Amino acid sequence: MIDFDLSPAAKGAKSMIHMFAENAVRPIARQYDENEHEKPWDLLKMVQSFMKGGLGGSGVTGGAPKKEKEGEGKPKKRETNILTAVTVEEIFWGDAGIALAFPGGGLGGAAVQASGTPEQKEKFLARFGGDEAVWGAMAITEPEAGSDTASLRTTAVLDGDEWVLNGEKIFVTSGKSAMEDSPGFVVVWATIDRSAGRAGIKPFIVEQGTPGVQITKIEDKMGIRASDTVSLSFMDCRIPKDNILGSAEVMDKTKTEGFKKVMATFDATRPLVAAMAAGVGRAALDFVKEKLAEEGVELRYGISTNRMTAIERDIMQMECDLKAARLLNWRACWMLDNGMRNNLEASMAKAKAGLAVTRTTQKAVEMMGPLGYSRKYLLEKWMRDAKINDIFEGTGQIQMLITARRILDFSRDQLK
Repeated sequence: MIDFDLSPAAKGAKSMIHMFAENAVRPIARQYDENEHEKPWDLLKMVQSFMKGGLGGSGVTGGAPKKEKEGEGKPKKRETNILTAVTVEEIFWGDAGIALAFPGGGLGGAAVQASGTPEQKEKFLARFGGDEAVWGAMAITEPEAGSDTASLRTTAVLDGDEWVLNGEKIFVTSGKSAMEDSPGFVVVWATIDRSAGRAGIKPFIVEQGTPGVQITKIEDKMGIRASDTVSLSFMDCRIPKDNILGSAEVMDKTKTEGFKKVMATFDATRPLVAAMAAGVGRAALDFVKEKLAEEGVELRYGISTNRMTAIERDIMQMECDLKAARLLNWRACWMLDNGMRNNLEASMAKAKAGLAVTRTTQKAVEMMGPLGYSRKYLLEKWMRDAKINDIFEGTGQIQMLITARRILDFSRDQLK
């Protein structure tokens, strides 16, 4: 029999994190939405102490499972990424903006985990396990290069024992936190050979305090306002030679293994974006169902759709969309926990969840009418927070394109 139930450990984590989100995060959601760029430092210190750097950027970094010793009986079940997804969903049920402001490795940490050397992992990831709040970030997008990473213009030139970076990055999540508020770092994508296209693109670790890095803009955003998003400028920014992730060689300009290896970072983090979306969507759905119950509106499950009211059909469609997104998400996480390639499933989960949360929150506002539009409740905020899940870490359109390529076994040149 197919079992979609969570393990006892995951259920326990879900219950505990939900209580934390309900009692510590949700009550201050409006305050930090109104006061963008302010951090709830007391809460962040609590999170740092409690989670030891487990949340940040786009959630817990997750990633491939560590090797574990097996006992005499059954092998220990690996569910690192499932536990992470459950945790992320509950925290984002509390508030998306505050959750994204939590300290941790984020995309930068995930990139180091995915393609860093043992020495790099020990040096850079260890700082997230201490008592100090530390952030990691990743800088990919440029003013003239969004989804088309082959168009990156930021350059890295080797000069003796240092790489020299020049260029501009925009929409860097937690960039200020990583480069100003903590001894963090940003993983910067730059080209060492523009003529090589994607084969020449490499990721570099730029630490806080490195000369030549400047925050040029802090974005004012529609949603997730408690989380900082910045533009970064690199002007003759010098970093150690060993701060490159992967090989510096471009052996064959037709091969892009190094680029693909770093892109595998997103196989771990895209399911977590799906978990974020599920949390926000569930917050909106729970609110609507609570208000309907207060008005004495009964939801009749188990009857045919032609006997349902419009409200019942809408609610059940919202539930169906969110549950489908969650199951896709859990499958992608389960595959990662078991050492399986999940690039197709990660993209499917992210695409489905982005659509589901956008439709769910919009429908929730529509159903509640003036109450949904009023700032008296958080529903309008959840609608604003929702849309980013369909945009960052690869837009919904890009995820569908990736999904089509994987299913049809088409190359990038065959399907654009």
